[in-house]
Amino acid sequence: MSTAPGAPTVSRSALPWVERIGIPRPLMWGYVAVLIFMIGDGVESNYLEPYLRDSGFTSSGAGLVISVYGAFVALGSWLSGALSNVWGPRCVMRTGAVLWIVFEVLFLTLALPSENQVLVYVFYGLRGIAYPLFAYAFLLWIQLTARRELRGSAAGWFWFAYSAGLPTIGSAIAAVSIPLVGAYSTFWLSLGLVAVGAAIGSFAVKEARGTRPMVDTTAPGFSFRSELLRGVSVLKRHPRIGIAAVVRMINTTPYFGFFVFLPSFFTDDIGISESKYLALVTFMGVIGILADPFFGRISDRLGWRSTIAWAGGVGCALGVALVYWVPQLAPGNYAVALLATVVYGIMLAGYIPLSALLPSLVPEEDKGNAMGIYSLAAGLSTFVGPLTYSVVDPLVGHTGVVIVYIGMYLAGALLTWRYLDVPEDPGSRRAGGPVPAVSLAPKDLQSS
Repeated sequence: MSTAPGAPTVSRSALPWVERIGIPRPLMWGYVAVLIFMIGDGVESNYLEPYLRDSGFTSSGAGLVISVYGAFVALGSWLSGALSNVWGPRCVMRTGAVLWIVFEVLFLTLALPSENQVLVYVFYGLRGIAYPLFAYAFLLWIQLTARRELRGSAAGWFWFAYSAGLPTIGSAIAAVSIPLVGAYSTFWLSLGLVAVGAAIGSFAVKEARGTRPMVDTTAPGFSFRSELLRGVSVLKRHPRIGIAAVVRMINTTPYFGFFVFLPSFFTDDIGISESKYLALVTFMGVIGILADPFFGRISDRLGWRSTIAWAGGVGCALGVALVYWVPQLAPGNYAVALLATVVYGIMLAGYIPLSALLPSLVPEEDKGNAMGIYSLAAGLSTFVGPLTYSVVDPLVGHTGVVIVYIGMYLAGALLTWRYLDVPEDPGSRRAGGPVPAVSLAPKDLQSS
């Protein structure tokens, strides 16, 4: 039974069980591959910085290594879409896997043993380009393959696999492995896990659309350079992609900003111990991961735009308020703090259908470019969140920062509701009608 987007809409009960839960059957092993790959990538996420400090880096130097890595993550996030247009998603996944393994081997065999800090910056930083190529190219493959009525569910299961690996299960494996074999050997364990995920993703998934370029590479005037430039100019041709990218960046900007000051807020102001705070954050993450498939399925019934605007935008605004103000009403009460943070973690999953909605804003030949912009926005949020805190907190304090974050979420909800209605959305007011011609003019901003 075809799972192509153009296939007729059928009842879920008539589909194979794996598709009834929202996973396109030809891509089932790809989800397994992403899970294992991201587990391997996430092993080091909570111990790399102290390991580098123990190896001679200053605290700021270790932080800079991670910042350089983050910059390359953002670059790889954008390239995942642009390169998928030219090579096809499977080829991009293979490229990401090879780059991850090569730079990790160089990091472990040359940079760390020699304690050469320049090599650490180079090899670890360049490795940052790799995992987005693997993971986000598969996310695009999902949107090319999944039935229209199941795209939200399919995206939800992707983010479930991605987030379960990085950092949740990966960090848990490190916690067990380091006392048994040591920190350095645990790096090698992560390499082995990535290699297993890479092999599954590279060879077990054979769905046809992801194995070939998404654009005609034989067309007159085609060049690799021009196609990469199209990955940027898509913002001019389809301005609503820029709006969707802003909404995606808003999704996790307060999330990453929170982690700059929430540790001291909960320990110093609320009176919760550091270990209990870490458990609280872990539980929030686990519950949020479990909510990913739920919101994916809900969005396929109620609509992508409605889910993003109300559960994601308004829900997260409420969640931010709960996280900050409710624990202050009951200082030291762990159950109250836990409940507030869990609500926020659940509402973050309300943004899941954005990865189904965004590629629907453009024609086939630009879907890779659109997903590249989406992925870039996701990467930029890791920078914008802490930056917002650093700029706003000295001026108006924690309360002002929280108000700004709430305002971001509400603005994102408004942008979503005003501009991001598409016929493919199951809840669209235009659903069932003809797909409108794609305009190159700024009036695209008014087409919804």
